[in-house]
Amino acid sequence: MQPPTAPHPGSHHPGGGHPSEIGGVGSVRPEGYVFNRAPMLVYWETTLSCGLACRHCRAEANTNRAPDELTTAEGLQLLDRLTGFGQPYPHVVFTGGDPLRREDLELLVAAATARGIGASLAPAATSMLTAGRLAALKAAGIQTMSLSIDGSTPALHDGFRGVPGTFDATIEAAGIAHEVGLPLQINTLVTDETLSDLPATYELMKTLGIIRWSLFFLISVGRGSALNEISAGDGEKLNHWLYDLSKTSPFAIKTTEATHYRRVAIKRMQAEGLDNAAILATSVGRGFGVRDGNGIMFVSSNGTVFPSGFLPLAVGNVRVDDPVAIYRRHPIFQSLRAADLLKGRCGRCEYAEVCGGSRARAYAWTGDVLEADPLCPYVPSGQPRVRFD
Repeated sequence: MQPPTAPHPGSHHPGGGHPSEIGGVGSVRPEGYVFNRAPMLVYWETTLSCGLACRHCRAEANTNRAPDELTTAEGLQLLDRLTGFGQPYPHVVFTGGDPLRREDLELLVAAATARGIGASLAPAATSMLTAGRLAALKAAGIQTMSLSIDGSTPALHDGFRGVPGTFDATIEAAGIAHEVGLPLQINTLVTDETLSDLPATYELMKTLGIIRWSLFFLISVGRGSALNEISAGDGEKLNHWLYDLSKTSPFAIKTTEATHYRRVAIKRMQAEGLDNAAILATSVGRGFGVRDGNGIMFVSSNGTVFPSGFLPLAVGNVRVDDPVAIYRRHPIFQSLRAADLLKGRCGRCEYAEVCGGSRARAYAWTGDVLEADPLCPYVPSGQPRVRFD
């Protein structure tokens, strides 16, 4: 979770956090593996409006801006309230929909920067993404940016994004990010449809000059309910493949909503002779504990607060509630940070604290946010919990 730097081949290991973990948030540290004081990342869904119609969209975005979006004044109030966490502040990811559809985006980014809050951008690849707009946003304080590529060819990617030409627009947008000097992360969806294409997608990633490739393991929410998740066995094989890639990749590799990657990486690193200090120094180690509601908070376009964008449990609204109080004291947030409350295999697992499983997937499959993550096939050994601190 370190600030973006030029990556070095062979020095990376995949993490296990959330999409768009692209900001300078390394100074926000947990107590053990629990982020009780403040989240590392606050995702602000600034608008539902978007020019794309992605098949897996959590927000089910549409072309029009909703009348109940947070206003500029309410957005500024949200930023003020985020400073109530105390320093170091959480890092804000301006996302959507397409945040570029907000005319006040530069003002909001500048306001975050003025308050000492780091800012990143997750836009859609449309005609609104221009060099001039990105340069203005960088001048306002945007530090890093993410784009999505869900296939190695236009046919594959555009099939997910719902608009022909989006693949080419995304490649062009990556070039624009480099032109204005914004470090770039690429997010890729992992489903049964994209799984076989991931090696080709990785080869494409190597041509784009990115700092990080984040693979998002599908959660069946929103439009994504019509897609199929990969099997637990395929997920395990994929995690081992990603670990192997991480040793020579010219960029960092991360998994999103696949926190059990940490177990795979820990076992592999221990087998290679790495000690605890060396494991903690990897991006895997720096991400220990991060999961839905633990280090993560999501604010929707109308101000509703969720533990993450993929966990549809509303816990308040920033129009009337203090986000600091919600994060620190709401029973759902507190339970998500308590590994001792986890159930099933996750509750018995020796990796419960460093991993914790996808709480969003557990909820989507079982209706219980504390149940076992069905994508993880691991059978707990009965050994004491793994710790590195």
